[in-house]
Amino acid sequence: MLVQFGDCRIELCQGDITEQEVDAIANAANDLLAGGGGVDGAIHRVAGPTLMNETRTLYPDGCPTGSAVATTGGRLKAKYVFHAVGPIWDGGQQGEAKLLESAYRTCLELCREHNCDSVAFPAISTGVYGYPMDLAAEIALNVARNFVVEYNSPKLIRFVLFSDGASGAFARVLESMTE
Repeated sequence: MLVQFGDCRIELCQGDITEQEVDAIANAANDLLAGGGGVDGAIHRVAGPTLMNETRTLYPDGCPTGSAVATTGGRLKAKYVFHAVGPIWDGGQQGEAKLLESAYRTCLELCREHNCDSVAFPAISTGVYGYPMDLAAEIALNVARNFVVEYNSPKLIRFVLFSDGASGAFARVLESMTE
């Protein structure tokens, strides 16, 4: 599914984020930038040890929740990895929405800083962090739409979703934006 906002596109696809041919991919990282399972583990496996060495060197104190930091892409097709730390879901009353919004927005700001015309995102915080998929989709897509409307960049924001459930949730939200 693809929706155009001015010169920019927001696209949904199901697949493997490590295979995306984009300028940057966002990584659903933990606050220690210590690697892990899920998307984070897959990105680190494909990128190789350079990625972990770079995060340890550049960000020895990790990254706060709601923010993101940049590294090179190692052996990935993408030139950069933006390590975004989303919130752990705790019922929705602990500022989780603002933190998730901030994690996505910081990645988009990193796109501008690093002159990236394209970026691929996973559904940040929806795995082991337990963020409800429908709520996460609404936040992610609203941040993306608002950013491209404001800055007319990046030219492509692709959400690479792992499951049918995630694809369905994101598609429902994106469809509602075109009505």
